Amino acid sequence: MLKRLYDRLFEAFGPQHWWPGQSPFEVVVGAILTQNTSWKNVERAIANLHEDGVLQPKSIRDLHIDELAELIRPAGYYRLKARRLKNLVEFVFAEYGGSLDEMFTIQLTTLREQLLRVNGIGPETADSILLYAGELPTFVVDNYTARVLKRHGWIEPEADYYAIKDQFESELETDVELYNEFHALLVRVGNHYCRKTPKCDECPLSDMLPDSGFVEI
Repeated sequence: MLKRLYDRLFEAFGPQHWWPGQSPFEVVVGAILTQNTSWKNVERAIANLHEDGVLQPKSIRDLHIDELAELIRPAGYYRLKARRLKNLVEFVFAEYGGSLDEMFTIQLTTLREQLLRVNGIGPETADSILLYAGELPTFVVDNYTARVLKRHGWIEPEADYYAIKDQFESELETDVELYNEFHALLVRVGNHYCRKTPKCDECPLSDMLPDSGFVEI
């Protein structure tokens, strides 16, 4: 089922070239800033960090938290996210001397567990950092992914993050490029069609719905 889903989305949308970012650290920052906001708002916050010349781990570490919060204000929850950025950067310096390159040499399971112990880093953010910044093979599950699978009856309505992640990682080959593209395509179809109020008639997955229509979730 997942291979068929991927093929249909790729045919409809083509390659997505995700995650947008000029460096692994920019991707890390974006993964934290995108929590509970749109990517357009994240882009504005990242542009502010670029313009101020502080989009590096050391600069974020040394910047006063109030200044950091003001720079990322467009991303929303800016005081909370400033603290989360600080927490992540402090972890990178404490464990890996501030080097993302060194951090991403660590075994995937070990590094994921370490990231999840950083205050403010949940499973989706950790997996986004690992996949998109570290190019490590872990599947990212977001609300769009859960909604698409549940509405089509492809997974139980009560399935949690790890049940959905396990379904993708058990059915698909372990491949960074595939995980990257598949997640991006699910975001695309979720953002444009599989919204809270869905646009099923226009969706490229419309003929893959159950006969009774989409499953209410």
